[in-house]
Amino acid sequence: MKLSKISTALLAAGLASQVLAAPPMNKNPLADLPYANKTENGYSLDFNDKNYTTVTTEVNGKKITYRAYEKIVYVANPVEPEYQTLNFYVPEEYYQNGEINGYNAKTAPIFLPNAIGGYMPAIAAAASQSGMGGKTSTILTALERGYVVASVGARGRTLKQGNTYTGKAPAVILDLKAAVRYLHANDDKMVGDANKIISNGTSAGGAMSALLGASGDSVDYAKLLKEMGAVNASDAIFAVSAYCPITNLENADTAYEWEFNGLHHYSRMDMSKLNAKTFNDRSMKQATIEGELSADEIKISNDLKAQFPDYLNSLQLKDEKGNALTLDKDGNGSFRTYVENALVLSANQTLSGLNTDEKKAFVEKYKGLSYANGIVSAVNLTEFVTNKARMKSPPAFDALDLSSGENDEFGTETVQTLHFTPYSLKNSTVKGGMAKDENIKLLNAMNYTDNDKAAQHWRIRVGSEDYDTSHAISAMLFVKLKMSGKNVDYALPWGVGHAGDYDLDELFDWVDKIAR
Repeated sequence: MKLSKISTALLAAGLASQVLAAPPMNKNPLADLPYANKTENGYSLDFNDKNYTTVTTEVNGKKITYRAYEKIVYVANPVEPEYQTLNFYVPEEYYQNGEINGYNAKTAPIFLPNAIGGYMPAIAAAASQSGMGGKTSTILTALERGYVVASVGARGRTLKQGNTYTGKAPAVILDLKAAVRYLHANDDKMVGDANKIISNGTSAGGAMSALLGASGDSVDYAKLLKEMGAVNASDAIFAVSAYCPITNLENADTAYEWEFNGLHHYSRMDMSKLNAKTFNDRSMKQATIEGELSADEIKISNDLKAQFPDYLNSLQLKDEKGNALTLDKDGNGSFRTYVENALVLSANQTLSGLNTDEKKAFVEKYKGLSYANGIVSAVNLTEFVTNKARMKSPPAFDALDLSSGENDEFGTETVQTLHFTPYSLKNSTVKGGMAKDENIKLLNAMNYTDNDKAAQHWRIRVGSEDYDTSHAISAMLFVKLKMSGKNVDYALPWGVGHAGDYDLDELFDWVDKIAR
C-alpha cells in the first residue's frame, strides 16, 4: 500500500494531530445563479449540454480550461433545491476530440466528491473554491488529471422549513443516490463514463461515500427515491474513496470504548469557536474543550467496552488467510492484533523515510511501539492510544442527553433528536425516543457489503491519530469488503488525524489504476 508523504512531513513539522477534515459548507458561492434546469413545470431531469460557462484557470502551474454546468437540480421534486444540486465540470479538450492522461470524452471517469461534514447540509462545492488551507481545490486537481467532476450537494440534519425538519436520516444518502441516478440516466448526453463513477468524502462524507458504494441499486431505497422524484435509473457506482468514515453509528459507541477505555482525559476542538480564519491559519491556536471523565462516565465506558466483543464476533470476520478475527470478553484477541498490525505497517512505512535524527525523534515521541532490527515489530494498542487524549466522552455518539450531532441526524420531520442504540435509550437522561430501525439500517454501509451491485473498488484512509471514532470501525468495514471479494486499498497513514484529501496524487494514481 502506497502512503502519502504527508505523514512524514507532518511528523517533522509537529502538526500531525492538527490536520482536520473540511468543515461543512454553509454559504453557496453560486447562490446568485439561477437553477440550470428549472422550467415552468418544475425541474427537467434531461441534461442540457448548451447551458454552461467556460473557465480558464491555472492548476499546479498548468493552464486548464473547463466547461462548468452548475446548479443542476437532480430530482424532480426537490425539498431543498439549494442543496439537492450538482455541479458538473468537464475539461474543454474533450469537446475538441482530445485526450488527457489517456482518457477521452467517452472513457473519462466521473469523480463524485461530496462536502458533507457532521451530517450537516452540504452545498455542492464549486470548482472556483480553494481547497483546505488555501490549497488548490480537489475539483481542479481532478480536472487537471483528466477526470470529469460531478460535485454533489445533499440535505443535512439541521435543515428546517417552518416546524418541519427536511434533512433527517436517510435524506443524505437518498440525495447522493438521486444524483448518481441523474448521471446514469444522462450518460449518453454527458461527457464521461457513468459506469466509472468514483465517490469521495471525508468524515460523515466518507461514511456516505462508503454507503453509496455499498448500497448500489438496493431495493431498500427504491420507494423513497421514487417518492422524492429521483429518475428511474441505476444508483450503483464503480469505486469508493472514503477518508475517516464516521459510519456504523449504532456500534460506534462500543467500538470507541473498546479502543479508548482507560483514557480519562479528553480534549477536542471547540467547534463553536471555529471560523474560516482560524481554520485556515494554522499558526493560530485552536480553542479546545478539555476535562476528565466523571465516575459515571467511566462506568459507562466500562459498560460499552464489554458489549463490543459480542458484536465483533457476530460478524464472523476472517483475515486474508481465512483465520478468524475474534475478541474475548476482555476485548483481546486476533482482531485486536489485526488492528495493531495495520499500525505496525503504517509506522514502518513512515520510519523508512526518515533520517537518523528524525528516527530518533520518532522513537522518543511514540509510546506503545516495540522495535527489532531498526523497525517497529509490534504495537500495543492499549499503550499506543495514550499518546494523546481521547476526543469524546462516553457515549461518544449516542449521547444520553441527546446532544450529539448523530442524535440530531436520526430525528424525524417533527422530532429534532432521537437515540439510536438500546443502551442510550435505556439510560437516557432526557427520556429520549428511539429512531426507526429502518432509518438506522439505511445509514450503515456495513449492512450492504455483500450487495451484488456494491462498488468493486475501494480506497479507505484513516489516520493513525484519528480519535474521532475507533479504528475498529474502518477495520471491520475493510475486512467485510475483502471477504465479499472487493478490491480494497486500506491504510492508517501515520501521524495523520481526522482529515481528508491530503494525498491527492496518491488518490488519483489509484483512480488511474482501476479506471483505465
